[in-house]
Amino acid sequence: MTHTHDEDPACEVAHSEAPARQAGRTLVAVFDSPVADCLLRFGAELGFRTILYEPDPARRPAGSGTGFRLEAELGGYLDGTADVVLTDHHRDEIGPILRDVLKYPVRWVGIMGSARHTAPHVRALTDLGVPGEEIDRVHRPIGLNIGSQTPPEIAVATLAGLIADRNARPGGFTF
Repeated sequence: MTHTHDEDPACEVAHSEAPARQAGRTLVAVFDSPVADCLLRFGAELGFRTILYEPDPARRPAGSGTGFRLEAELGGYLDGTADVVLTDHHRDEIGPILRDVLKYPVRWVGIMGSARHTAPHVRALTDLGVPGEEIDRVHRPIGLNIGSQTPPEIAVATLAGLIADRNARPGGFTF
């Protein structure tokens, strides 16, 4: 049986007949963590330019990992292509980091955390005088609701949500 897939670019990619579309996007994982490691590894495979930002020098890994750059400053990466994910909601720096990120025209910003618990970033940003409409730009929880529990599952759910958003799709199984 011969299949034709001249009109379906996804089919052409699946059959190795066309190059995968490059995302043209930057994925910034804030805070070195097991979830950040998975996000950056998987994100690089998905065509993201991947950046790790760890503001605490004592917590920074020794060097760049496979497929990502380690940065001490973020300003040069926070443009309209940037998706920023804070991978720890217990760190004292979340307020100042989010305040600073929100000053840039980043495409998307989110912080990990359960919807069942109070979002600590709201209080932190309010205390810093960040306007409510800016605070509302921060997504929480992040990713698709697949019941993820492990760092790789959280990374997959987050990246799937970013891909769905990039492609103007709702995610899930609604087509």
